[in-house]
Amino acid sequence: MRRSSLAAGIFAVALTGYAATTSVPVARSAQPAATALQRPASFLKLASGRIIAAQQGQDPQGQQPLGSVTNVVNVFATVRDKKHGIISDLTKEDFKVFEDGQEQKISFFSKEVDMPITLGLLIDTSASMDRMIDAEQDTASRFLREVMRPKDEAMVITFDFDVDLLADFTSDTGTLSRAIHSARVNSVGGGGVVTPGTIPGGQGGGTNLYDAIYLATHDELATQAGRKGVIIMTDAEDTGSKLRLQDAIEAAQRSDAVIHVMLITDRMATFGTGPGVARKMAEDTGGRVIEVRNEGTLEKAFDEISQELRSQYVLGYYPTNIKRDGTFRKITVEVTRPDSKILARKGYYAPFR
Repeated sequence: MRRSSLAAGIFAVALTGYAATTSVPVARSAQPAATALQRPASFLKLASGRIIAAQQGQDPQGQQPLGSVTNVVNVFATVRDKKHGIISDLTKEDFKVFEDGQEQKISFFSKEVDMPITLGLLIDTSASMDRMIDAEQDTASRFLREVMRPKDEAMVITFDFDVDLLADFTSDTGTLSRAIHSARVNSVGGGGVVTPGTIPGGQGGGTNLYDAIYLATHDELATQAGRKGVIIMTDAEDTGSKLRLQDAIEAAQRSDAVIHVMLITDRMATFGTGPGVARKMAEDTGGRVIEVRNEGTLEKAFDEISQELRSQYVLGYYPTNIKRDGTFRKITVEVTRPDSKILARKGYYAPFR
C-alpha cells in the first residue's frame, strides 16, 4: 500500500555550490521524524493551497526570511581541474566573488565545511523508471550511509501520478533506507484508474516532477538551516505537473537549495525534453547533471556527488547592495588557478523588508 500522497499531504549535493543569506539557525527538531501518515490534517491540506497559490503567482508563506538577522551571503563552491580532479589547495586570495557584476569583499573563507547538510532525495517512480528502480534503491541507500554525518538529515520523496513523502527529515539512515526500498513503480496510466490526490495531475498525467520539486523545496527545505540540496533520479520528462518548470526552479532558488539530476537515459532514446529540462534545473541552481545509463554509471554518479559534498570551499561576504527588496541577485565566482572549473550557485533572492 502506498504511503499518504505528499500531493495530498505536504507538498533532493549537489550539492555543491550554494549561496544562502545567513539567518538565525533553525533548530533541528528533537522529535522523531513523522511520516506522511502521522501529519495532522491541517498540515496535510497545505500542499494543494501552495500549488493553487503558486499557479496564481502568489507566495502563501510570504517573502519575509525566517528569523533573518544579518545579510551575510555564503557561497559554497567545488573546484575541479581539467582532468576533473578536485582542487583542494586553494586559498582565499585565489577567489573573487561578484554580485550583479560588482566585486564583493570575501569576509569569511574555509576549506572545511562542517555546516550540516539537509538533503531531499527525489525518486521518479513512473513507469519509465522500471528497469532502474532496484539499482536506484541500493545505490541511494549506500550513498546516504556513506555521506551523512550525525548532524545531517535527509528526506525521501517519490513522484509519479502523485508526490509521496516516504520519510520525513531524519538522520537515521536505517529509516531512510527502508523508505527508499519501499518505493514502487506506478505503472498505472492510459485508461487505468488513478486515485487523485489534492494536487490533480495534468492532462497527460504520469510524472509530476515540477510539483515534486516545488513542494520539496518550498514546503520542506525552505525552513531548514545550513547547506541544502535536492538529488533527483529521473528521466526529467514531466507529463503531469500543475506547475511550470520555472516555478520549480524559483522555489529551489528561494530556499537556497541546489539541484543535482541523475538523468536516467536510454541508449535508444533520440527524442524528448528531459535532457534540456535537467540541464536548466541544475545550471540555474548551481548543481549539475550526471547521465546514467546503467547500474555502474549510477554508482559513479553517487560517488562523484559524495566527493563534492566533502570537498567544498565556503566564501562568505556582506553584499554591497543592502536593499531588502526580495530581488534575485546574480553571483559569479572566479578563481585564479588556470584550467579550473567552478561549480557554484548563480545567485540568491535578497531578503524582503
